[in-house]
Amino acid sequence: MNGAGARLERDLAPGLVRRVWVEHLRPAVDGGRHPVKRVVGDRVEVEADILVDGHDLLAAVVLYRPAATTDWREAALERGANDVWRGGFTVDSVEPWEFTVEAWVDEFASWRDELSKKHAAGQELASELLEGAELVAAAAERADARDRDWLRRTADALAGDAPQDARVADALSAVLAEVVARWPDRSLATRFEPPIPVDVERERARFGAWYELFPRSLGPSPEVSGTFRDAADTLGYVADMGFDVVYLPPIHPIGRTNRKGANNVLGAGPNDPGSPWAIGAAEGGHTAVHPDLGTLEDFDALVAEARRRGLEIALDIAFQCSPDHPWVRDHPEWFRQRPDGTIKYAENPPKKYQDIHALDFTCSAWRSLWRELRDVMLFWAEREVRIFRVDNPHTKPIRFWRWAIAEVRSRYPDVVFLSEAFTRPKMMHALAKVGFSQSYTYFTWRNTKRELTDYVTELARPPVRDFMRPNFFVNTPDILPEVLQIGGRPAFVCRLVLAATLAASYGVYSGFELLEDEALPNSEEYRDSEKYQLRPRDWGRPDSLRELIAAVNAIRRDNPALHSNDGLRFLPVDNGQLLFYARTTPELDNVILVVVNLDPHHLHHGFVEVPIEDFGLGPGEPYQVHDLLGGGRYLWQGRRNYVRLDPASSPAQVYRLRRRLRTERNFDYFM
Repeated sequence: MNGAGARLERDLAPGLVRRVWVEHLRPAVDGGRHPVKRVVGDRVEVEADILVDGHDLLAAVVLYRPAATTDWREAALERGANDVWRGGFTVDSVEPWEFTVEAWVDEFASWRDELSKKHAAGQELASELLEGAELVAAAAERADARDRDWLRRTADALAGDAPQDARVADALSAVLAEVVARWPDRSLATRFEPPIPVDVERERARFGAWYELFPRSLGPSPEVSGTFRDAADTLGYVADMGFDVVYLPPIHPIGRTNRKGANNVLGAGPNDPGSPWAIGAAEGGHTAVHPDLGTLEDFDALVAEARRRGLEIALDIAFQCSPDHPWVRDHPEWFRQRPDGTIKYAENPPKKYQDIHALDFTCSAWRSLWRELRDVMLFWAEREVRIFRVDNPHTKPIRFWRWAIAEVRSRYPDVVFLSEAFTRPKMMHALAKVGFSQSYTYFTWRNTKRELTDYVTELARPPVRDFMRPNFFVNTPDILPEVLQIGGRPAFVCRLVLAATLAASYGVYSGFELLEDEALPNSEEYRDSEKYQLRPRDWGRPDSLRELIAAVNAIRRDNPALHSNDGLRFLPVDNGQLLFYARTTPELDNVILVVVNLDPHHLHHGFVEVPIEDFGLGPGEPYQVHDLLGGGRYLWQGRRNYVRLDPASSPAQVYRLRRRLRTERNFDYFM
């Protein structure tokens, strides 16, 4: 035998005789290299292209399980058009899962299909009935005691001497098909390998309203720092607005060397508190708290009070150090050094961060550095913090995050990670793929109808929606968008409604509700930024948006259509300044329609088009839309309906569609 023949013999392994071909299993992220993201309780809808030569019929199942277990669960797949098979399963625990598809030639179903056609054509079927008897007898050998004897008797009957029509009727009975299907021959089944991983997190990883708060600004004056106890007293204010997460910037000691003063000037005065992101001083580093804020015990009490009020505390994780951080003294090998032996401060030209040293993640001592950073997150997780907002993760190696997040979740699987990576799209995507639960986005700079439609559609569709969950922050301490600087109250309302109804997770930085809109000239930086000074506020101002925010968050909680990033559809409206879209549940039992005036200065009106057929409504059937913000109820009919939005009074409207129902007493009502 020549070399080619030997290779052919060697390659003809037993598995190659399998006739079924499975490909394009989905959902999958990069072909299964990274996990698909879901939250507990989600149904994972599965599709695969499954092929076989000839005309035989197939059977297929989706196999699924928590990755830490060995036993597969399974659910049947159904064949659709063009050899696409569909099905799904529900994930019911917070942990890594995996799934695959297995398919095989269904010999009995194929035989039964041919028998039916031949019988309808009036053909002689003696041989076919004997073949069927053999298939049923083989199924009996695979069956348990409950079915085995019955299948054997049925096989004997098919091979017996009863009239052909009677035996055909037995062969084609639904009962026989059901029993044989319980005991298929899967010896030559094809299984898609390797399985597709699924990262299953808790609901907060996808749905939640965030409020960013600086505890140090909660004191009685701009000269006196607020404390964790002051923050605990403020939680009622935040909870009343309906938020779910209170995000705290870094709470650690702040360095004094090169401390920044008000408005980011170099050279702080004696009373300037410095930037919380310049972490580390004589009092400690990333596992210490600033003494002006209180003690670790005070922080624990804050976490407990938040939990009592139905809130969660999210902590900022910023892996960088002030020149005074203990690590600079004890582990200079963890930092990038200049030729003269001094440690470089962080830069993002032309920006300079003289109060910060960047860590060197590829230094010779990288293993000890990585473990230390992991232990920082574990330290706070042990203190019941289960949400981390990670500062600038795109400036650290992607492989570090993949390792560190997996390490933390192996001990605390319910930890949620938010990526603050305002950077290139593919880097944002990569961070999401390796474990970040959510990501900041470009929403902050998307303002026109075209910009919003294109960007949100990209996020809401595969492949992006399977690995990246957006968190639409309206503003941040670093970013006061131009639209908020020039648009007044209508712009604040517009951006709030957009963020809260276009994404399952959204956030605001404190002061948003107070319409803070003053920036440094020609910039998106707040004037008198809270990053560099204490900024007490009058939370009770009469022009505050707090009641509107509470109403918006109540709408979000009460309507499941707003709990995920699925079911989003932009709809036609004949005015370029009006944005119209629908959010729906899969069952269409909750349909939310949102129309927003994107122009904060002028009234706009027009006709919106509702896809009534898709919502189960007839052409002439009336339906009610309930304005959940304004309280009005309007009777609409047909596809085209009129809207009018004056930014001075109603920049946005959020409707719930209610169908008309008729009772036995002919009393109409809407549901």
